[in-house]
Amino acid sequence: MSENEIVQLEVEKQKEIGYETPQTAHEAFDWNAIEIKGDSYSKAEREQLDSVYEKTLKSVTSNETIQGKVVAKNSKEVVVNIGYKSDGIVQLSEFRYNPDLKIGDIVEVYVESQEDKSGQLILSHKTARSMKSWERVSTALENDEIITGFVKCRTKGGLIADVFGIEAFLPGSQIDVKPIRDFDQFVGKTMEFKVVKINNEFKNVVVSHKALIEAELELQKKEIIGKLEKGQVLEGTVKNITSYGVFIDLGGVDGLIHITDLSWGRINHPEEVVKLDEKINVVILDFDNEKKRIALGLKQLSAHPWDGLRIDLAVGDKVKGKVVVIADYGAFVEIQPGVEGLIHVSEMSWSQHLRTAHDFLKVGQEVEAVILTLDREERKMSLGIKQLMPDPWATVITKYAKGTKHTSTVRHFTNFGIFVELEEGVDGLIHISDLSWSKKVKHPSEFTKIGEKIDVVVLDIDGENRRLSLGHKQIEENPWEVFETIFNIDSIHQGTIINVLDKGAIVSMPYGVEAFCPTRHMIKVDGKPAKVEDTLDFKVLEFNKELKKIIVSHTKIAEDAASIEKESATEGKKAEDEATKKTVKKLKDGIEKTTLGDMNVLSNLKSDMEASEKRSEEKGKE
Repeated sequence: MSENEIVQLEVEKQKEIGYETPQTAHEAFDWNAIEIKGDSYSKAEREQLDSVYEKTLKSVTSNETIQGKVVAKNSKEVVVNIGYKSDGIVQLSEFRYNPDLKIGDIVEVYVESQEDKSGQLILSHKTARSMKSWERVSTALENDEIITGFVKCRTKGGLIADVFGIEAFLPGSQIDVKPIRDFDQFVGKTMEFKVVKINNEFKNVVVSHKALIEAELELQKKEIIGKLEKGQVLEGTVKNITSYGVFIDLGGVDGLIHITDLSWGRINHPEEVVKLDEKINVVILDFDNEKKRIALGLKQLSAHPWDGLRIDLAVGDKVKGKVVVIADYGAFVEIQPGVEGLIHVSEMSWSQHLRTAHDFLKVGQEVEAVILTLDREERKMSLGIKQLMPDPWATVITKYAKGTKHTSTVRHFTNFGIFVELEEGVDGLIHISDLSWSKKVKHPSEFTKIGEKIDVVVLDIDGENRRLSLGHKQIEENPWEVFETIFNIDSIHQGTIINVLDKGAIVSMPYGVEAFCPTRHMIKVDGKPAKVEDTLDFKVLEFNKELKKIIVSHTKIAEDAASIEKESATEGKKAEDEATKKTVKKLKDGIEKTTLGDMNVLSNLKSDMEASEKRSEEKGKE
């Protein structure tokens, strides 16, 4: 028995006994104790009626998910009957993903509250979907199911879709098999997807619409590739343009035209040749059945530009063109579309020092050049621009004769010398031994700097190999001729120690000359070795004009002084001894003539002589 039938039965029974339904009821009124005209429901009858009524209602609790039936809807709300004593209300916005919702549809709802302040049953379809969404998404991934979702908005790299109440990411590359440039056209639409990835840790879901149609396209690709042949010309549509080439849609299968196969001439980007969605004819160059790769060509549909090169063009002719590419080793010049020649950096200037092509030319520059080599079979051409200028070596012998003096610019250092430039195209070498008469140069960087001016004398000319031997020290006369008269052996000069080495020290002598002092000759009077910046007297031990070498000693000066002093003391003692001997001899000769008084005098004289001799011995010891 239904709820309506029970209510009707109750009304009829009340009419039979003549009872009129009261309009209002007091809250404390005891309905179980009422008697109507002496008659009332028995307790058993009332329990029976209550039992029947309760069976017509579902047992509903809060925070439960159940199914309900849509019984009504308007522009804002949906009324859902879940078999409870009252119907529930759900916001229509929660069904935005399903614009086809209609009365009679069965939907899942979540009981948020059995009664609000107005006694209304509160339901939520969104919460119900969310609680079961992860289980549904996982099942869809496992079973490779096709699901439906509502595209909510656009995001970086794709779209956000509502799938079972979950915000899923639809990458731009997974919207369709062809590139989509306008994502906004899909916002607000309902689409079918396949779940391709789930990250439970970060609650991320990735879906794909492209996967639904790839299987069908794969069959189309196999059929199309099976009919392809090399050299076949097909019509295609420009599908995508990249920096390295163009993808062409051949009607279900894609092919790639590499940038080098777009034009016989050089291009910076494929957009210079084709445009998106443009229909063009292409030729099949190669294809791979296994990898489903197709290589296409566009330039091959036109004749090679070299085939149209002037027949009368020959080596030595002058041509004009535009610089299209520059590398360190040279520049490529296009003399007509698709025909290029290389100007090597060595053919850009008569100069011999190291430079790059960027120092001479720029991309886009119009230049005139001379054809140096021409190979029509290999389609190669070399050009030169220095040939349009006079060769400076044609006048080197007269302009830079042997012995002449010039000013040059330092260009490059080596361990053995300096390369300098006298003028554009005329370089020379100053050997390290020809830099200075007086200083020993270990590396040219100690003597000068790159870019500085330096005076030179031409020492030798090798016109055949285009080489000049130059000298800098020859600007002045050889000072060693004069030094030989100044720094003669045993001469003493004041010098300053400027560097201490393992075997001795370098000493700066007068007139800018450097001498070498061995370690054993660096000991000072106090017994300590001399050190850097000490200014001392040095004695010349050796002078070699040919080797430009001077050996000096500080220790030798002190040693020589001590030797002279010792020698002087020895000579003084010898002279005193000789005088004493002479006196004694004289006395002996006259001893026979002495008297007794003379004997006393002699005795005193002997004592004086002995005392004098003793003093001499003590002085010698000192």
